[in-house]
Amino acid sequence: MRNSSFTGPAAPKDPNEKRSGFFILYDTIIEASPRQDGKFTEEIYLEGRLSEKAKFSGGVEDEEILALLSSCNGFRQLVHSMGITVNLHDDSNRSDVFFSLENWGKTSKYESGTRIRIPCETDGSENVVVVADIEWSADDDVPGKFAFEFDQAGTLATVSIRLYLNDGYEVPQKEVEPPVEFGTDAYRGMIAKSLLNRGNTKRLKAAMDKARRGEDVTIAYIGGSITQGAGAKPIHTECYSFKAYERFKRMYGEAGADGNHIHLIKAGVGGTPSELGMIRYDRDILRDGASEPDIVIVEFAVNDAGDETKGNCYESLVLKALNAANAPAVILLFSVFVNDWNLQDRLSPVGWHYDLPMVSVKDAVVDQFKLTKQEGNVVSKRQFFYDIYHPTNVGHTVMADCLSYLFEETDRSVEDAEDIVTDKLPVIGNDFVDVRLLDRSSYEGVASVEAGGFDQSDIDLHFVEMDSNPFGTPQFPHNWMHSAESGESSFRMTINSKRLLLVFKDSGSPDFGSAEVLVDGQLVVTADPHAINWTHCNAVILYNEQETREHIVEIRMASGQEDKRFTILGFGYVK
Repeated sequence: MRNSSFTGPAAPKDPNEKRSGFFILYDTIIEASPRQDGKFTEEIYLEGRLSEKAKFSGGVEDEEILALLSSCNGFRQLVHSMGITVNLHDDSNRSDVFFSLENWGKTSKYESGTRIRIPCETDGSENVVVVADIEWSADDDVPGKFAFEFDQAGTLATVSIRLYLNDGYEVPQKEVEPPVEFGTDAYRGMIAKSLLNRGNTKRLKAAMDKARRGEDVTIAYIGGSITQGAGAKPIHTECYSFKAYERFKRMYGEAGADGNHIHLIKAGVGGTPSELGMIRYDRDILRDGASEPDIVIVEFAVNDAGDETKGNCYESLVLKALNAANAPAVILLFSVFVNDWNLQDRLSPVGWHYDLPMVSVKDAVVDQFKLTKQEGNVVSKRQFFYDIYHPTNVGHTVMADCLSYLFEETDRSVEDAEDIVTDKLPVIGNDFVDVRLLDRSSYEGVASVEAGGFDQSDIDLHFVEMDSNPFGTPQFPHNWMHSAESGESSFRMTINSKRLLLVFKDSGSPDFGSAEVLVDGQLVVTADPHAINWTHCNAVILYNEQETREHIVEIRMASGQEDKRFTILGFGYVK
């Protein structure tokens, strides 16, 4: 990474008040998170996303301007200067804050581009960086990320980043929006639209009655990054799952009690579909038999585009939860992206088929996004979304209110006399209901494993904030890793099963390379850890058969990749 000699903000050559500009971030709450390099930062990734940020944060519609944001050359052609404001939430903690911009390079993506790092005032005054004053690398390819660096973890700040444009470029000025008015008739009307299906009330009312009696009740959430809490600051208390859990405690906790008999399990993992969720369900929701949740909320409506089975894995996961001995209530939650997209049409038939409660954030917010304030807009996209994927604190509050509305409507309803029926043909598929996790800690008695050159353990893993914890928990720590020092011998596993999935690690590090996966001597997939290019978990189906039989699975580094790393995080198997 080329470090520019630029060391601090400078006054622009022309007053920026005269320049047209737009926000990339506007009054956005950020939180310092610990990174593996020992720094405490909030990182905003830009590759392929900068134009989307300009659209929903800045209101930019000019296609020429949006196209220029896709490359470093275009960025420098368009942008005169950057205005950065930082306002720390704790007035007593006026610690140093640094802003940085990193460009990805052409020669070496994470090493050969420009990196600027400047100190920032933290009282809300604007720090201005003039683009022409920076010594840019000739190897710059695309804008990579913005970052804010703090002295300690957990620091909260409200920040804005505004791009001021060179002469010849103009964008309409976006008006400052009034705060969202929670609790108004218009707001309540918006929330009411989220109730896609109240569903069979028997199980959910039973959980409410248990809570009122002071008995232990556990509410569990499984999903992707939105369930993890992405966009919420602080992530562990402002995420929709924690907010809805707290409201359930207030609404149905035993009168006079402190609600400690109502428990939270939060198991959202960013960038992963139900294909992985079903594999980790026993570990992350049931806690390997230690927990029996009374309510399970499933949120994969914006993650399941990557589900190879187009819904079979999702329905299998739902049935896995529904068929538990304690008969939990299962709620399907459909979140939404900034482009108004989700997979509700694909996944909601599962809910209709089993008459499950369904909550659609999309149905609540998308139509009113199109309205002006005068026409009845309640919350704008800029207020709802932190980025093009994840909600702000306001957005997470809206999601929690949507779930709370379901709770209220169920409580007011008559309890269904009969329970839901799951013993019927699936609407999409149920091939993976009985899937279980196999890893280094659990394979004995299930499979025979020869680790070969995959004899090391990877500790640079995807860390996720589970339950109400502010700290990250490593995902799939009981893994097998190949490295340059491991040799060329293959990983071999013999297992009797009819279905098998591989879970492997994605990584942005150039130290990682592809591996070939063979089943019974036939190549079935070449697993590329750079397909997504950031550290997280990826699941892929190796085989799906109707009868159980013995299979030999071999994993070897692809040709020319023998000196690279590759991590087998685990497997999902159906006997």
